[in-house]
Amino acid sequence: MSLEAFADSRALSLGVELELQIVNTHDYDLTHGSHDLLRLVSRHKLPGEVKPEMTDSMIEMSTGVCNDYADALAQLTEMRDALADCASRLNIGLSGGGTHPFQDWSRRRIYDTPRFHMLSELYGYLSKQFTIFGQHVHIGCPGPDSALVLLHGLSRFIPHFIALSASSPFVQGVDTGFQSARLNSVSAFPMSGRAPFMLSWDEFRKYFDKMTRTGVVESMKDFYWDIRPKPEFGTIEVRVLDTPLTIEKAAALSAYIQCVARWLTFEQPFRPSEDDYLVYQFNRFQACRFGFEGTFVDPKSGEHSTLGDDIKRTLDAIEMHAVELGAEDACRSVRDDVTVHGNDAAWIRATFEQQHLLAEVVRQQCERWSG
Repeated sequence: MSLEAFADSRALSLGVELELQIVNTHDYDLTHGSHDLLRLVSRHKLPGEVKPEMTDSMIEMSTGVCNDYADALAQLTEMRDALADCASRLNIGLSGGGTHPFQDWSRRRIYDTPRFHMLSELYGYLSKQFTIFGQHVHIGCPGPDSALVLLHGLSRFIPHFIALSASSPFVQGVDTGFQSARLNSVSAFPMSGRAPFMLSWDEFRKYFDKMTRTGVVESMKDFYWDIRPKPEFGTIEVRVLDTPLTIEKAAALSAYIQCVARWLTFEQPFRPSEDDYLVYQFNRFQACRFGFEGTFVDPKSGEHSTLGDDIKRTLDAIEMHAVELGAEDACRSVRDDVTVHGNDAAWIRATFEQQHLLAEVVRQQCERWSG
């Protein structure tokens, strides 16, 4: 199979995908509710799509093409409201969060589509353990070469996106000590990690052809990279974020990524290079484990700082671009999370310390999601 042509796309346009937890309203464990929820929500006219995911205890909502923060927030809110209404009629709950804090992966059921069954055959128990929940952000690119340059430029900020969105401290009823434990599950897949360093689409096409000849992959969907090109959309797709606990945070984080992308595109503060990846795994781990307090090593200078401080420096650098994109409120919210509120993982832990019951934490997560 040959690589798809890179579709026409408006530069710096925005698209957002969110994977959601479906829980019962008795003990707030995950429940097999996606089929009924999809049936009900199909009666609504929505600006985007609602689709099944790997197991039938999860669902994915995705916006259409958005211009900016206000557009993304409006689309996400409209879709959230429709889904919340349908969930209420089915007496189920919907929640954000990168992991369900106490579900038993062995009780999950693979959603009945040929692709999901094929993946289950290929990956075995990992498929059910992939009942984890992420936010994906698409950024439109004017061409394939510029898409690869932006992909590798944004890779420097992967730790930012992880720390800001982290909402998966609990797994199987245990506090993992991580801010984002979800990404440990993603890392188990053979085609995960970082994209190979290439800055021309011709070079990337040759790589893709070699990979397809091996029979290991058939399409871009088979790569679980932290950021990957999506040629059929004309975008790059940032895939490391945990699903936030609120629509508002999801929109703000998407806008932050859009602002960083605009800054990289217009000002070109640095040229990506292979050596940037010398510290990539270290920085990524620090973000997953420690969040804003994690150590960030600047890939160019080697200087060490905290992730929180590097995010604040980046917010200063992109201020003009936030104004141009109408994202001042979004970036202000991001700064407040770093300096005042903490991320969603901190909220989950604090709520558990107050309630001493993970089911109550999930119940409150459902309330936050529904607005």
